[in-house]
Amino acid sequence: MKAPLNRPLILAALALLLPWIHLSARAADAAAAAATNALQRLQGTWEGFMVGQEASGKISVRIADQSLHFHRDTNFWFETTFTLPAGKDPQQLHATIQKCPPGQESSVGEVVVALFKIEGGTLTLVALGGGEEEVPKSFEAIEGKGADRYELRRVPPQGKDAEPCNAGRTECAESGKGTGRPADFWLPDFGVPGSPK
Repeated sequence: MKAPLNRPLILAALALLLPWIHLSARAADAAAAAATNALQRLQGTWEGFMVGQEASGKISVRIADQSLHFHRDTNFWFETTFTLPAGKDPQQLHATIQKCPPGQESSVGEVVVALFKIEGGTLTLVALGGGEEEVPKSFEAIEGKGADRYELRRVPPQGKDAEPCNAGRTECAESGKGTGRPADFWLPDFGVPGSPK
């Protein structure tokens, strides 16, 4: 003989679970929105150097949609596709190498994990390499561990590639679009980059 279901107990359990399920769904939506925002902020061309190796030459990173082209010189460049896993702190970029210079074909298909942040108009990328067992919990935890760290500044679009910015004043200034000046050009009277006096 089956025991009868205790309906009040089942209803009470559902009443307790439903808010948790709702909050979990909202947290997942917020993480996905943050990843989308990060993807939008990464778009464009960035130039800079590898920290400690400034004499090795300029590094250029071009990001369009989910493609990343990394270039130092004719012997050291990579075309990749990448993903931004949601909910990671610090933010991560997982790049899969699609093309590379001759002699490095064994790199095709490798996944390179990098931490990244954009602060004050600077993109900091720390390449952890492929197959990293444990991703560090902060940028500070990487210091002195031999990871490649890149400091890059956004290159404003030029000529026919320049797009007018139709967003609000702050968004246009942060993107460097429509101002004719780098994104980090600040005027003290408004505190907003690219603001007119």
